[in-house]
Amino acid sequence: MDHNISDSTFQKIYTFLRTISGIHTRNKEEIRTFLEAVCYLCRTGCQVRQLPRKYGNCFSIYQRFLRWKKKDIWRKMFQEFQDIDDEWFMIDGSVIRANQCAAGYKTGFKENLGRNRGGFSTKIYALSDALGNPVKFILSPGNDHDITHAEELVKDLRNTKIQADKGYDSEKFVAFLKKNGCKALIPSRSNSKKKRVFDKHIFRERHLIENLFSKIKHFRRISSRFCKTSSSFLHFAGALLWLR
Repeated sequence: MDHNISDSTFQKIYTFLRTISGIHTRNKEEIRTFLEAVCYLCRTGCQVRQLPRKYGNCFSIYQRFLRWKKKDIWRKMFQEFQDIDDEWFMIDGSVIRANQCAAGYKTGFKENLGRNRGGFSTKIYALSDALGNPVKFILSPGNDHDITHAEELVKDLRNTKIQADKGYDSEKFVAFLKKNGCKALIPSRSNSKKKRVFDKHIFRERHLIENLFSKIKHFRRISSRFCKTSSSFLHFAGALLWLR
């Protein structure tokens, strides 16, 4: 079988999974086949029933993926491999278009679907470190404004610098950062009466978080939403980015 996940990357993930209680990890080859299947779904964005037979029963694989999601394994995996450069942090949001088949779920907006000028969409908010590596993800309906989830993104950060664009220019948010000992590297909007002073040399590195969104959208199941539920494979993709 051709592998989408390298041997070294799989070995690190498998070592981590061995520390998780409540899942079966004795059969190493079975675990690898399952992870390869999840990676294939994430990369191609194909429907679960279109998963190649070499990976096994497609519905059993997806049910296992959901069980791991309920156990919070994917998020723990994402956090396990982080090696954060905390010199400063960056936040931003990006819209992903939702296919028409994603609509119609009973819980509606609880599944992070919203309507804006481009139609149904979901928005990904990301917190990255100084090198543009992913630290945290949040999903919301696509019609939410960026500032809506800003405090939730950075609530655990203390005594550091937070870099963001003009969409986050809010006195309330800046006061929240100051309360936590953080310095806001956020340019003021053109109509602001009092211009905020910030380090423009650090702000030049802002392209790194844009690059992060570009990398994460190489996973087609993330760049285009086809699922009715918002289990978007983000944490698994983020873990793979850290392990590259």
